[in-house]
Amino acid sequence: MVHRLNYDSEICVIGAGAAGLWAAELCARLGAQTLVLEKTKRTGTKVLSSGGTRCNLTTSLNVEDTAHCFGEGHKFIRPALQNLSPQAVREHFEQLGVQTKEEPEFEKVFPASDSALQVRNALEHAARTAGANFEMNVEVTGLSPAEEGWSVETAGRTYHSQLVLLCTGGKSYPKSGTTGDGYPWLKALGLKMVDPVPALVPLVSPAPWIHLLSGISIDGELCIGKAKRRRPILFTHRGLSGPAAMDLSEHVTRGQLREARLDFLPDTTWEELRSLLLDARQRSGSPRLASILPLPRRVLEMLSQQSGIQDSNPAVNQLKKTEQNRLIENLKSLRIPVSGSMGFNKAEVTAGGLSLKEVNRLTMEVRKAPGLYALGEILDLQGPIGGFSFQAAFSTAQLAAESAFKALKSSAT
Repeated sequence: MVHRLNYDSEICVIGAGAAGLWAAELCARLGAQTLVLEKTKRTGTKVLSSGGTRCNLTTSLNVEDTAHCFGEGHKFIRPALQNLSPQAVREHFEQLGVQTKEEPEFEKVFPASDSALQVRNALEHAARTAGANFEMNVEVTGLSPAEEGWSVETAGRTYHSQLVLLCTGGKSYPKSGTTGDGYPWLKALGLKMVDPVPALVPLVSPAPWIHLLSGISIDGELCIGKAKRRRPILFTHRGLSGPAAMDLSEHVTRGQLREARLDFLPDTTWEELRSLLLDARQRSGSPRLASILPLPRRVLEMLSQQSGIQDSNPAVNQLKKTEQNRLIENLKSLRIPVSGSMGFNKAEVTAGGLSLKEVNRLTMEVRKAPGLYALGEILDLQGPIGGFSFQAAFSTAQLAAESAFKALKSSAT
């Protein structure tokens, strides 16, 4: 029989972000004495800034399609998603008074109010109402197994807990408090870590023409290495942003690749484009490029320039064969040099973290550290833009909380 009076809590949740708040509510609601330690003065800071403060909180995809969006992590995340599906997340938020809505483009789900504040408030209120205790401005400095349970070191004191749910996040958006605090604790336990890099982050390009297109968004297909994304691409004064560029950004931040290729007309094949230009050449009236290609004028001007064409909107029948061939090449596969990314300050998530091999995907318990559960962004688990990071946080939190409570019950018998 475990003597609970020796502990400050039965379950200690470190970090009051999306995963921590979800887990704290469930632990407390199930009946566990739950303590949440948060190093900043408020909960859910990253939630508040997400989705341009609108909070894309999940996806409308089904479990299987959602799992496959996590790439190599799909086998790991599947049990958590089966336990708490995107639909179940929506239903829970609606029980908390947060109505949701779908935006058909890219299967995104937002609060109907478009308010990230409402989402954060609902999560915190639910956890507090369920009975979770919060201690704010408490920075954890270390974590180690004790004779029974775990010791959680802070600047002011040492807390003792039977079980620990580690929800410290990654290193993205460090102003919210996510500065990679949990990584050294896990390394000290002898666990395998995958080097963290910025992910879902805008890319930087030295191409001088990029800033001339700043603010233009196109529905093209971006390719970095062998990876492709058919999603909106946004040109910025620094380089490339938008879902396509950000989804593929990890290939750049890991230092593997330094060039992107952009297909401006993914619905048109190379041969179809050649036929389109040939037909225009034979048409009377000398149609100009802008009249036959559905692209913004500034984009066409840039493509003409990059293809060595003097006229910014040339008559198609005036194009030399070499100019036309270069234009087709650039329309279907414009090479864009990439020098890096905007870094962790602008990254929506972190790629890397605790290796998934170190975690039991059925419980979220760390295999070599019984009583320690890792969830949310501290895991080496990434999905694309579209509410997948929050879904992973909520699903892993649900599984960890349920598993931790079962472990508590078993230890008490």
